[in-house]
Amino acid sequence: MKPNAFIIGLALVIALASMSMFTVHITQSAVLLELQKPKEIITEPGLYFKIPFIQKVRYFSKQLLDNDSPPAEVITRDKKNLLIDNFSLWRITDPLKFLETVRSVNGARARLDDIVYSELRVEIGTHDLHAAVTESRETIMAKITKEANLKSGEYGIELADVRIKRIDLPPEIANSIFNRMRTERERIAKEYRSEGNEESTKIRATTDKEKTILIAEAYKQEQTVRGKGDAKAIKIYADALQKDPKFYAFIRSMEAYKTSLKNDTTILMTEDSDFLKFLNKPK
Repeated sequence: MKPNAFIIGLALVIALASMSMFTVHITQSAVLLELQKPKEIITEPGLYFKIPFIQKVRYFSKQLLDNDSPPAEVITRDKKNLLIDNFSLWRITDPLKFLETVRSVNGARARLDDIVYSELRVEIGTHDLHAAVTESRETIMAKITKEANLKSGEYGIELADVRIKRIDLPPEIANSIFNRMRTERERIAKEYRSEGNEESTKIRATTDKEKTILIAEAYKQEQTVRGKGDAKAIKIYADALQKDPKFYAFIRSMEAYKTSLKNDTTILMTEDSDFLKFLNKPK
């Protein structure tokens, strides 16, 4: 039984010794609590001791932490609503004050959200929309970081930087603006179509006018040429008739026969008709 008792006793001593020791990493600080009351603040890394069951250790990171805040609505000086999405970088500088005020990282993030958005609303409210979005943005964020850092110091927190990830218009305002933009574009499109139709009508009218003038001039030239041709033909016929009236009468009669006596045409005439004088046998 003695060896077993020795082993059990040794195990208890080892367990008690392990419960009495704790280490603080180089990236951490710690607060030693005795009966839930702060007894010691440890900021240097190393091996430390505590009283088991009476003293407890709370660890806090020394590293730079981030806080991605949910979007919140703010109003500019010219009464424009903006939906701002921001993030901040922070670290714990006073573990005891941090523990006494916000107690945990989640509590610190909730408090930082309140502080940062309070400063955002105040600072953005002193600038117009254009300045807040473009030229004065860096100055605005630097001032917000400075003012928010002063307030966060009350909670043992140092606020290293505040940055805006995105600036949007609220959905209802964005829809209204898009509708106005769509209406404006439709109005401009109608103006362009109206101007195009007017220009098209002018071009068609000019083209129709030029077409009518060209046709009229062509018809005039046609009639002039035709008249000259007819006059020349009449002159030729007259000259030919004067040279041999009988031959001319014969040719004209042959042309008349060719035109009239075809396709089984039946003509009733007397034998002494002048029309048939070249078809009758000579007496």
